[in-house]
Amino acid sequence: MTAKVNTTSKAWKSRPIPFPSLGKPPAWAQASAAEWRDWRWQLRHRLRSPAELRRIFPSWTPAAEDERAAEQFRMAVTPYYAALIRAPEESDPIFRLCVARAEELHDARFHEADPFGEAAHCPLPGIIRRYRDRVLVTATLECAVYCRHCTRKHTVGGQGRRGAADPRRAAAWIAARPEIREALISGGDPLLLSTDRLDRLIGALRRGAPNLDLIRIGTRIPAALPQRVDRALCAMLRRHHPLWMNLHFNHPAELTAEAARACERLADAGIPLGNQAVLLRGVNDDADTLEALFRGLLRMRVRPYYLFQCDPVRGTGHFFTPPERGRALMRELRRRLTGLAIPAYVRDAPDGESKIPL
Repeated sequence: MTAKVNTTSKAWKSRPIPFPSLGKPPAWAQASAAEWRDWRWQLRHRLRSPAELRRIFPSWTPAAEDERAAEQFRMAVTPYYAALIRAPEESDPIFRLCVARAEELHDARFHEADPFGEAAHCPLPGIIRRYRDRVLVTATLECAVYCRHCTRKHTVGGQGRRGAADPRRAAAWIAARPEIREALISGGDPLLLSTDRLDRLIGALRRGAPNLDLIRIGTRIPAALPQRVDRALCAMLRRHHPLWMNLHFNHPAELTAEAARACERLADAGIPLGNQAVLLRGVNDDADTLEALFRGLLRMRVRPYYLFQCDPVRGTGHFFTPPERGRALMRELRRRLTGLAIPAYVRDAPDGESKIPL
């Protein structure tokens, strides 16, 4: 039976050009314009629990189990990203993406904290090797915003035992295995490191592991903390080519002028940009939203690369979208969009040698 796809007009059917700006701090932030543009200020003033959202929505009171969810699974939201929330309710995609909710504590669908067995593929701290020719290098366990659907929601924020990689040890380990040709620097979010620390990490891999054809960075910073993408960071990254970067935008509400400027700076530094979105129930599981997201990304010089089936991690079952619906959405999107805007719809698998097309 073919899944029915909602093709009716929605609020997110298109985004204005230019993209809307959040350059002016909202009154609740109690910040100057200079503070609002400072990524370090943004990190220091993150909202750490559902109750702290009352700074934005004074009449809203979270449930007690929402607070317990934030204690069990780390919550942090930059003021910039919190300003994208229109209402503290499940119909708001940004609220659903970043605010801890009781559903995370009562997941009847998924039961594994580490469904892909990353702990078993961790030969030394900060190194995860699940594929023959690629290795993941953990730069940090910290994120600017902790996504509620995160694959590593049980370990990010310092909640797990696997720490960040030591740059020299990681490079030496990779160099001893010449079949490894690519390093993905991930975490947590690598762009939360200081520019100097990230420079040392990339430099150690580049010099110490000459078998690497390329280094790729996975980051959500342009969506969650675009202020971090400054000229000094981009000048440093430019020195380490060939360097690639995969971003993580899930909804067109995240496509702001600030995000577009961050992507422009990265692209101007010569870094090819791809996007890895996740298909999430109640966030982007309709054709209009995905169309607006993929069209907007191309305007921001970002190629839609993957659309992932949500990983089966305990605490994320409320985001599950049936694969048959995902396939129907992809058929509809191919009817509407240029091939350049169509990502590969894939899922990860515990014992897979690559992503599995859906």
